[in-house]
Amino acid sequence: MTRTKKKICFIVAVPMTASAFLLKHFEVLSADFDVYLVANFEGVNSNLKDNPHLKEIFSVGIQRDIHMLKDFGALKDLTRYFRKMDFDAVLTVTPKAGFLGILAAYRAGIRSRIHIFTGQVWHTKSGLFKQILMAIDRLTFRLATEVLVDGKAQQQFLIDLNIITNERSRVLGKGSISGVDSNRFVSEDLVRKHWRKELGYDDSDVVFMFLGRLNVDKGILDLARAFQQLIGTCPNARLLLVGYDEENLIPEVTKIIGDPSRFHFFGPTSKPNELLQASDVFCLPSYREGFGTSIIEASLLEKPILCSDTYGLKETIIENVTGLRHKTADSDSIFTQMIVLVSDPEMRKRMGKEGRRYVLENFTALAISASWSEYFKSILLKNS
Repeated sequence: MTRTKKKICFIVAVPMTASAFLLKHFEVLSADFDVYLVANFEGVNSNLKDNPHLKEIFSVGIQRDIHMLKDFGALKDLTRYFRKMDFDAVLTVTPKAGFLGILAAYRAGIRSRIHIFTGQVWHTKSGLFKQILMAIDRLTFRLATEVLVDGKAQQQFLIDLNIITNERSRVLGKGSISGVDSNRFVSEDLVRKHWRKELGYDDSDVVFMFLGRLNVDKGILDLARAFQQLIGTCPNARLLLVGYDEENLIPEVTKIIGDPSRFHFFGPTSKPNELLQASDVFCLPSYREGFGTSIIEASLLEKPILCSDTYGLKETIIENVTGLRHKTADSDSIFTQMIVLVSDPEMRKRMGKEGRRYVLENFTALAISASWSEYFKSILLKNS
């Protein structure tokens, strides 16, 4: 019997990756393709199981960290599943899912094998371990028929290091793996007032906010050191940290700042579109970043950006227009830019307005998903 739709299978290590970045893609692609998802659903209560845009989900024990025995088992399960399902295309996201998924698709004879690079764990590593991780990315590229990259600056970075080539890589649209929902991230004065009151901020307070996973590579300790300098000269400055503290950094942050009343650790949130509105400046002092989705979310909410000059963030802001950059891993540089932002409310407002305009012109979720749809049509439907 002839199939009416081509079949695309997405591979991620953990369901949260799909929930955070791929839902709009599933919706848009399902109009023309049957969309499948593979992830490690073991012990996870995910609403993806009821997603109407997914034809099927399948659980494979993919581990985020290296685990030779379990990795070999996951490779066998993926290969067996791919041979059974005979997908027209497989697309993998994140390094571990990418390596295992592309290798399994190669073994199973899947004709279109695509991996998307969204950041490099090895960028902040050193020695033999870094070389091994880079070699795995090179092998993933060689086994793939093509790779996507979620930003042009990251693409050039990978080309310069001979991880990928220009001929077999591309950036869809203006970049970003998923864009941002312009209907969800809308600035509302009542929401801002609610969260400012909830968090105990006065109207005169200038709140610097970080939202994401709290770890050393995100530059959290550098941000804390810069803020400690700032509070000596700016009594109305506040620091808000939002996200999962995966390396137990909050005790060290508290020690660095010295005055716990000047900063607040909120923990994880399911409402970033609301909590971001409590801030006056959004900070991302990351050492490595593939693109920086949180930046375009904050820009859409008209927040000026303070971010590092690491390679992956070059396209997320326009320097001196939508935000300011500082040197990577340099707390003094962060402090200098904080002083500029805290002392000029009109500049903050102007940058916020320009940031929203920049995102609406380049990074809406609908536009990015449409580029994904056109991409798959070009490689799967051209001979139909």
